[in-house]
Amino acid sequence: MGHHLKSSHLSDFLKPSQVIFELKAKNKIQALDELLDALIKDKLLTNKKLILTRIIDRERLEPTAIGHGVALPHARVDTDGQIAIAVGKSEKGIDFDAIDHKKVHLVILVVWNPSLPGLFNHLFAGLAQFLRQPGFRQRIFEAKDKAELYKALSEVELRLPQEDRIISQASLLHKLQAIEIKKRKADKKQLKELEKQAGMIRQELDEALMDRFDRLMERYGFAVAEVEDGVCQGCNINVATRMGSAIEGSNDIYVCENCGKFLVASKKRKK
Repeated sequence: MGHHLKSSHLSDFLKPSQVIFELKAKNKIQALDELLDALIKDKLLTNKKLILTRIIDRERLEPTAIGHGVALPHARVDTDGQIAIAVGKSEKGIDFDAIDHKKVHLVILVVWNPSLPGLFNHLFAGLAQFLRQPGFRQRIFEAKDKAELYKALSEVELRLPQEDRIISQASLLHKLQAIEIKKRKADKKQLKELEKQAGMIRQELDEALMDRFDRLMERYGFAVAEVEDGVCQGCNINVATRMGSAIEGSNDIYVCENCGKFLVASKKRKK
């Protein structure tokens, strides 16, 4: 693999000045604004308005609150550096349209450069892995001051996702498929909006992943299959039990060993 990033830590990209121990923000947009200000003050970013618009567009597509009181808003922008990260903690909590409807107490904002497609996945994989651990979240939420919060965050290790399980958001792939299918019947005006949404998702997902997605779409008309009761709905073959249970409640990407389609957990049919 030609990645120059073998393993690094969040502290390689995060200085204490990029951490806000107590966000003043009362809502999502104020929080994003406050975090961007910290990055602009550190001369890591310019053009705040453009970036804020990008991040909000991305939020509308699919909220970035990942549950457990954490949100990872992000945007891919031509920045001077490779990546800019700001972290804010909110005692009261901010409404981020989270999947579990809980308020968000930790906001990690990531703005990264398009010339580094693998970087975001690398970062996201590392962060998600740490943030899924209750003990680690507790350390972050209970940090008494900025130094303590910074120390906990610095320990986050950023690893490259393993090849066989590309970390990314399965739900985004699923959404991209829905958009691509809609595009087939869309008129000019709708097409423009759909292209914009598809573009946003494509920027975020790995190139190799997109390549495979497009090939599957071309060949079968769809690329993402749901797994229902352990069966791939793309080919009606049982998936390995271990994989079946891993897909439930996971946002990682799995591929059916039989038909090669991407697999997502089935959204249980509403009765």
